[in-house]
Amino acid sequence: MDHLKTPFKGVTNDIKGRLACYKKDWIDTCGTGARILAPTAYIFFASALPVIAFGEQLSRETEGSLSPAETLASTAICGVIHAIFGGQPLLILGVAEPTIIMYTYLFNFAKNSIGRELYLAWAGWVCVWTALLLFLLAIFNACSIITRFTRVAGELFGMLITVLFIQEAIKGMVSEFLIPKGENSSQENYQFQWLYANGLLGIIFSCGLLITALKSRKARSWRYGTGCFRSFIADYGVPLMVVVWTLLSYGVPGKVPSGVPRRLFCPLPWESGSLYHWTVAKDMGKIPVGYIFAALIPAVMIAGLYFFDHSVASQMAQQKEFNLKNPSAYHYDIFLLGVMTLICGLLGLPPSNGVLPQSPMHTRSLAVLKKQLIRKKMVKSVKECMKQQATQSEIYGRLQTVFIEMDSASCHTVDRELASLKNAVMKHEDEGEDNTKFDPEKCIDLHLPVRVNEQRVSNLLQSMLVGVAVCIMPVIKMIPTSVLWGYFAYMAIDSLPGNQFWERIQLLFVPPGRRFKVIEGFHASYVESVPFKYIFMFTIFQFAYLLLCFGITWIPIAGILFPLPFFLLISIREHILPKIFPPNYLQELDAAEYEEIVGHSFRARSLSLRDRQSPDTDEEEDDCPDLSSAEILDEMTTHRGELKHRSVSFNDRQFQHRNCTSKRHGKEGKWKIWWKGEPGKLD
Repeated sequence: MDHLKTPFKGVTNDIKGRLACYKKDWIDTCGTGARILAPTAYIFFASALPVIAFGEQLSRETEGSLSPAETLASTAICGVIHAIFGGQPLLILGVAEPTIIMYTYLFNFAKNSIGRELYLAWAGWVCVWTALLLFLLAIFNACSIITRFTRVAGELFGMLITVLFIQEAIKGMVSEFLIPKGENSSQENYQFQWLYANGLLGIIFSCGLLITALKSRKARSWRYGTGCFRSFIADYGVPLMVVVWTLLSYGVPGKVPSGVPRRLFCPLPWESGSLYHWTVAKDMGKIPVGYIFAALIPAVMIAGLYFFDHSVASQMAQQKEFNLKNPSAYHYDIFLLGVMTLICGLLGLPPSNGVLPQSPMHTRSLAVLKKQLIRKKMVKSVKECMKQQATQSEIYGRLQTVFIEMDSASCHTVDRELASLKNAVMKHEDEGEDNTKFDPEKCIDLHLPVRVNEQRVSNLLQSMLVGVAVCIMPVIKMIPTSVLWGYFAYMAIDSLPGNQFWERIQLLFVPPGRRFKVIEGFHASYVESVPFKYIFMFTIFQFAYLLLCFGITWIPIAGILFPLPFFLLISIREHILPKIFPPNYLQELDAAEYEEIVGHSFRARSLSLRDRQSPDTDEEEDDCPDLSSAEILDEMTTHRGELKHRSVSFNDRQFQHRNCTSKRHGKEGKWKIWWKGEPGKLD
């Protein structure tokens, strides 16, 4: 509790640390030139599409009181403020799903008490209280406890958001078959046959968007197309698919009523329905005093939620693997978040906070950019040295000089970070190979450390682009609502890989005889180090806790308390779980980092079934791989029924030939040759 005794210490230290590199945050962009536009466009689409989808969800839940125009405006305003004044400029801000849930509860409460017309004014008071609480959290250094939110809390929260995404996608698709609230049922497009047609078209567009978006995300692993084409599809395929399916929606026959398929409905920013938000502060005085103080209850939940969500997003944006050089600013960013929450509340807008996965995506895109710049200059310098017949020592010296020049790093740091690159370069000199066999591009690609172009321009530009999107609402309104329901489903499914909670749920359905399949692929370290009994118990605990949190969201008014179980989870993790699970197993299941192990095969792949050894008789039958002859034959034959002839690759044949030759000359090789599919062993 020492952090409570030194108020403002964290905020002051953050300001001092960031002021020292503030000028550099702007100057560093000059060297990249137009290259900065690539990560800017990438993160703009990754940020704008969810905000539009959340805006449509909020419009449905609040009966049009808020719309995509307001969520885009909030994201743009908060993004620009954070890009200029924020402590961590790599952090991306936006209106997120938790905010939508909270504002839905606020609307339902206001509608049944003070009236729908004062909903935004009362929400403004909630934002005022939320801002004050965030100020207190920042002043008293509350970010010092963010490490107590372990993986179990983060994965539970992520899984809850995934379930809510799926729920919203299902609710949206069902609504395509129904007449919207407040609409005239006598209109032609609301007749049964057209409602049915609208629903079927909605299924086509939503499923089409879902499938094509998931396929495009894996474009980098395609075997077709150039590298640039695959990278373009992987980075921009999702917004491109939204455009494609929107265009296809205009291909319906001309005799179909204009309301089929349904499209986004929201007032334009310059219409009276939207202009009211900018003057909502004048209605805050109409709220009864009792309701002003009652606004403190949801404010506590929202402040805690923003504190958790914002800090975790910032943490993910500056993971140690990114090798960031500028200091963090958790305390100051929470203080600034309070300022932005206050501004949004007074303007009648839903507040924005740090979002996932956009924040680490932003850092990753800038890491690629910085590496490209350093790589280009390194390769050029090495090729010049090779023309001059320089030694490998001179080549590495030149690489080190370029890295220091481009990265402004100290010699001590460079020696540690370039150790792998140095070993790779000097290896050729030790083996007596000439420079003609040295491939500088391959060597640099494999061993160049990760570097991030830490600057503020990309965040500022993408926020300004979101602001421009507010002005093109007539174009955005052309998107069918069913495409957004497909996008919700896409966000849900795309968030599952890497979530160990989801992986453990899948593992529960794998029979003991088939678990070797998990070991053969890439898998988390706990699969081999933790007994299945404890994996089962831990997963059931998380699943039960998830059901509890999801059940709370269904409570009409008290559902606003849904963040409370996540705060209680801190005590459960620290005091209860260690009494149930052995410490080493609990550490593996709730590890701070995602540790993955390369798969290894448990069975030899041979065309001769009789060459396979039968399992030992003393082993339990349940531990034997559940592998049938039909499955083996399926793996050995093509879909046309042709038998696959597996042979050793050319490189392996060369390796075996060198080994055999060395043994004939009395030189023992390290590895035995693989015969009949049996793995080699060390001599």
